[in-house]
Amino acid sequence: MRHIEIAVVGLGGVGGYFGFKLAHAFGRGGEAKVTFAARRATYETVKERGLVLLSPEHEIQVARPDLLLSSVEALTIVDLVLICVKEYDLEQVCQQLKEKVTERAVILPLMNGVDIYDRIRKVITKGIVLPACVYVASHIKEKGIVEHKGKPGLIVFGKDPAFPQFYPEKVMELFQTAGIRYDYREDPFPDIWAKFVFIASFGLVTARYNLPMGKVNEEEELKEQAWSIMSEVVTVAGSKGVVLPDDIIDRTFRKASSFPYHTPTSLQLDIHSGRPGNELELFAGAILGYGEEVKVPTPETRRIYEEIKKLELRAK
Repeated sequence: MRHIEIAVVGLGGVGGYFGFKLAHAFGRGGEAKVTFAARRATYETVKERGLVLLSPEHEIQVARPDLLLSSVEALTIVDLVLICVKEYDLEQVCQQLKEKVTERAVILPLMNGVDIYDRIRKVITKGIVLPACVYVASHIKEKGIVEHKGKPGLIVFGKDPAFPQFYPEKVMELFQTAGIRYDYREDPFPDIWAKFVFIASFGLVTARYNLPMGKVNEEEELKEQAWSIMSEVVTVAGSKGVVLPDDIIDRTFRKASSFPYHTPTSLQLDIHSGRPGNELELFAGAILGYGEEVKVPTPETRRIYEEIKKLELRAK
């Protein structure tokens, strides 16, 4: 009986954390074979010394996969693929994956965003795609080294709308063996959108003004802008049939207040450092696109999107 082929694409904060757990549990033996796909310096570092995870959850800090690849195109058979890349790399990864995916393969995207499932399905029509969101306080300390603090990571995932009869029992078993926390939902989209209310609103406002989350949460004008974006997201979600809690906006501001005052967002850092890739389209682009689709006005998101685009041009 052949091994279950698991591929982890991307070894950033998320992929490094969950990939480490899978390689630690199954790498070099066991019922599953774990492959990492990483690029350039990360590939070279992991090839030389393994993947390092600095976490209170593991005394052993180094794990090696069964196979390390420098590109997704080099993958062969895949049974389970964890996509852990930035939004701007998603389409390219899907194009590289689509010929590798069989009818029985499972794709689990561990990414932010409410349109990830739709974007994958535009490219990959075969296999099972499990909509998901992820919670983990981990980041790249340096290439090939991921640092994790706080609570154990959590994956929330659920049924593929295209294949509602599919139940991912084997995925759950693998996660249990690897010590990966998960919550399975019949409908995971309320969880995905609830997280998006937070990351989109605070990401856009902090990026627009280059101010920390604490400032947005306390200064009335900035808070009002975040509130308007949250309201637009909630209305769009409702028009798409996703029901969020009545107090989701209050919950979101309370969640933001639990972060250290000077916490920046990743979009803010990317915009103001002039990095070539960022997640502006993941946040504002999704709100605007879905808003047009369901005929919901999104003027606050449109305004802040256009202002951030101007900032991008100045940073280049």
